[in-house]
Amino acid sequence: QIQLQESGGGLVQPGGSLRLGCQASGDIERINVMGWYREAPGQSRELVATINSDRRTNYGDFVKGRFTISRDVSKNAVYLRMSSIEFEDTGVYYCYLDAWRAGDREGHYGRGTQVTVSS
Repeated sequence: QIQLQESGGGLVQPGGSLRLGCQASGDIERINVMGWYREAPGQSRELVATINSDRRTNYGDFVKGRFTISRDVSKNAVYLRMSSIEFEDTGVYYCYLDAWRAGDREGHYGRGTQVTVSS
């Protein structure tokens, strides 16, 4: 089994910053991609950012340079630094893992962490 433990969500004011973290554990053979998706109220899940084993990053169009994803390979962890936060960034943020386990390639989401932007 693979577990994803997210942290760092909460209440933040517009223009503020927040750092999300996620640590993967379990019988992981090799991680391909880690990242973040989000669900805003009433909307479908969308890509926020991903980072692969070569540290190549990919961001959703709405990010526009405001967020930075990073990874700590030694800890099987991924982080999302959010800056210049906007009201529209409110939502549940899900950690995502694409990894090999028991010879199979699997995708996993965490339970999510709530980010609420309010003045």
